[in-house]
Amino acid sequence: MPDLTHGDDAAAVNSLRSAIMRLSRRLKHQRVDESLSPTEMSVLGTLAKYGRATPGELARKEHVQPPSMTRIVALLEAKGLVRLEPHPEDRRQKVVTQTEQAEAMLEESRRKRNAFLATLAEGLDDDEWEKLRAAAPVLEKLAHL
Repeated sequence: MPDLTHGDDAAAVNSLRSAIMRLSRRLKHQRVDESLSPTEMSVLGTLAKYGRATPGELARKEHVQPPSMTRIVALLEAKGLVRLEPHPEDRRQKVVTQTEQAEAMLEESRRKRNAFLATLAEGLDDDEWEKLRAAAPVLEKLAHL
């Protein structure tokens, strides 16, 4: 197990945190729809990845409290980006589904952000690109722990 409090391991963690935060801020500026908050975009991304979900399931996946997710879903519904449908087994609950408008917006957002990252990656040499490709699954794992 690495020692994340001292030496090279701690420096690597610090560097990783700093780089992820800077890159994240730069990616946030590559948005297609400025009227959506980063949280709203994240909820739409979660729906795109996992499919329909209850507000409670979305709250768990997004690490927010259920009342906050209820408000977020209501905002997205008012913007025509999600639909609320009756839960197939529990009439007390609703299921959230993204609309075609949300799918198109997410696809355009992904295209724009991928193009931005591809432009940045053009500045990498072959060895750096290979390391980045190898690191991508590890970063994905960290993002979902």
